[in-house]
Amino acid sequence: MFERFMPKLRVDSVFDIDLDDLYAKGYRGIITDLDNTLVGAKAPLATPELMEWLQKVKESGFKLVIVSNNNMDRVSIFSNPLNIEFVHSARKPSSSPFRRAMGLMGLSSDETIVVGDQMMTDVYGGNRLGLFTVLVLPIAIGEEGWGTRINRQLERIVKRRLGKHGKWLEEEKNK
Repeated sequence: MFERFMPKLRVDSVFDIDLDDLYAKGYRGIITDLDNTLVGAKAPLATPELMEWLQKVKESGFKLVIVSNNNMDRVSIFSNPLNIEFVHSARKPSSSPFRRAMGLMGLSSDETIVVGDQMMTDVYGGNRLGLFTVLVLPIAIGEEGWGTRINRQLERIVKRRLGKHGKWLEEEKNK
C-alpha cells in the first residue's frame, strides 16, 4: 500500500538529476513542482544557478511544465519571465494537472518525469499515472505553509512503514 508513495529516484536537488541518462531512457518531458523543489517557498524568482539548470534542461531536449498547488500570482510571477508553461492551483495529487501538463508538452506517461519535494502530492500523483517520479529534498522547509507541514508529518509515517518492510532503507543504500 505505501509503495505508491515511493519515488523511482531520490536526489538532493534538481541539480543532481542525470538528464542525459533519463533522455537516453526515452524521457522527453519534465513536470516539476515549484515551491521547495526549484526555489524556496518564499523566493519569487529563479536563482542564477537554477536558470542555468533550466537552460540545460532545454538544451538536453526536454520540455518542461511547472505544476504547482500554489495560486496564479505566485506561479506566474516565477514562470513568466522564464517563458515556462505552468498549471497553477493544481490540487495535486489529483491526476488532472499531470494530464494537463503532459498535454501541454504533447507527451505520454512513458515519456514524462515528475520532480517534486513531497511524497504525498508530487510522488503519489505521478505514480498514480505511471510517471517516473523523482523526489528532491525540500529547499527551505521553514518557509512551508500549514498544509505542507501536515504532509511532512504523513511522510514520516509512510517512511517508517516503508522502513519496516526494508524498502526505504534499501533505497537509501542505493542512492
